[in-house]
Amino acid sequence: MKILILKPSSLGDIVQALPVLRFLKRHLPSSQIYWWVDSAFAPLLEGDPDLAGVIRFERRRWAAPRLWPELWRSIQWMRAQTFDWVIDLQSLARSGAVAWLANGALTVGLDESREGARGFYDRIALRPTFYTHAVDWYLGVLPLLGLPFPERKAPASPDSMRSSVLQFDEHFHWLALHPDIAANLRQKWPVNGSRWLVLQPGARWKNKCWPAEHFADLVRLLSGLHPDLRFAILGAEQDRPLGELITRAHAERCLDLTGKISLLEMVEWIRLAELMVTNDTGPMHVAAALKTPLVALFGPTEPRRTGPYGQLKHVLQLQLPCEPCLKPRCSYPRPIECLRAISPADVAQAVQERLTAKSVF
Repeated sequence: MKILILKPSSLGDIVQALPVLRFLKRHLPSSQIYWWVDSAFAPLLEGDPDLAGVIRFERRRWAAPRLWPELWRSIQWMRAQTFDWVIDLQSLARSGAVAWLANGALTVGLDESREGARGFYDRIALRPTFYTHAVDWYLGVLPLLGLPFPERKAPASPDSMRSSVLQFDEHFHWLALHPDIAANLRQKWPVNGSRWLVLQPGARWKNKCWPAEHFADLVRLLSGLHPDLRFAILGAEQDRPLGELITRAHAERCLDLTGKISLLEMVEWIRLAELMVTNDTGPMHVAAALKTPLVALFGPTEPRRTGPYGQLKHVLQLQLPCEPCLKPRCSYPRPIECLRAISPADVAQAVQERLTAKSVF
């Protein structure tokens, strides 16, 4: 059995799709599974024990028409594999076209397909409700392939922000282990001997960002409460101004890593952290996958659809009339009030509760 998964981006979406790979391999241990992914995120998947190979999608490189022959050669290679199943978990026109061109015996996609992608699929996985979490929606492809949907654990309370979650056993590793990266990280930075809290102040949408000034105030508050706590600030190159502003709150306690670490180093920082405070962004899903306790700050997006899986009760979100708007630009009279009005004191209290809790869930 040969299987191709298409989920080229983004980081959070790829992480949320990984349980599909895990359960395919669990039910079909002799299968050969390949993953088509944007080259920027390929390191997350390369070397994964459940994958036979990673097919890099050079999105930026192949934007130039003169290099389209390279793209066609990649598609020809996929066609030559004669895949039994092609699973498109991106379901946009580009991924749908590649899924169709891969010419597998059976092609499966998602029902919220955009740009006409539904026309490329033989079977479609329905999203049962608007609030169905992306992880569960992606796993809906399994029954279409004759495989069982994973067992679920019911919530301990009827809280609307605590839906049932997958029942993972001790053998389930959502993200592959990278002991070499973890060891190198401990050599590069003074990790040992400190309690680390990681901060993620950036996000793809500006209106997903809790103000950097609030992160700085949070550092000041927590520094006064926990003399042994240190703060690692994560982010891409464009987040450096945010990292610098937060670091100025307590330079001795902060380690500004914005624009300075690789994707896999970021994963290992989150793995070793005692807790993460984060906006709604890709690294938040990494923390959820690693079961790193977190406090997630939500504004325009709906956590029941795309929040930190298994940790939805640790989302802080106000109840403004426009929230969640699901839009990348804020039109509220007081811009980004949904996040600005979440006070550093409220976040500090949530962090305190998390640091003393005995369980992630």
